[in-house]
Amino acid sequence: ADFEHRARGACGPACETESQMTLWYAVHTHSRSEEKALAHLARQGFCAYLPRFLKRRSHARRRDWVPAPLFPRYLFVALDLGRERWRAVRSTVGACDLVRAGDRPLPVPDGVVEEIQDREDENGFVVLGPGSPFHKGEAVRITEGALNDIVGLFECENGEERVIVLLDLLGRQVRARVPLAAVAAA
Repeated sequence: ADFEHRARGACGPACETESQMTLWYAVHTHSRSEEKALAHLARQGFCAYLPRFLKRRSHARRRDWVPAPLFPRYLFVALDLGRERWRAVRSTVGACDLVRAGDRPLPVPDGVVEEIQDREDENGFVVLGPGSPFHKGEAVRITEGALNDIVGLFECENGEERVIVLLDLLGRQVRARVPLAAVAAA
């Protein structure tokens, strides 16, 4: 499926002038209100980030991939608690509260949000799992099963430890879904 490019998040002026005291905090949202909270936080000038991934959906004998929050009912916001009006996050449309210990918001451990952002693909979706060792268009050989020893072109990962390989069979290109373990570099 072809998806529109999704930005990493919505950032207001807060991200442009990050201080050394700016840390990431988790925001608990209302059910299925992550996008709404993200938009409203940005309108208020906060730098917010909602990590998304592509989730496989099956409905009425149809399967497709849809964007979904990586952490349902949560998103992240960058704050400098000493300079910003962080209590406004609690009354933002779509948001319930910041994750806190007592009265103070708990910061997300250093590097966690950046590591999630580093795992995003070119469309802004977080890639789960170790990922495939192959790149789109790379020649691969199938090493097991009925298609053993056939060379094709790697197309993409298909979830559940499977990949899609384009094969030239009977004069046309055919997509084959095979286990990742049954594919090797050609």
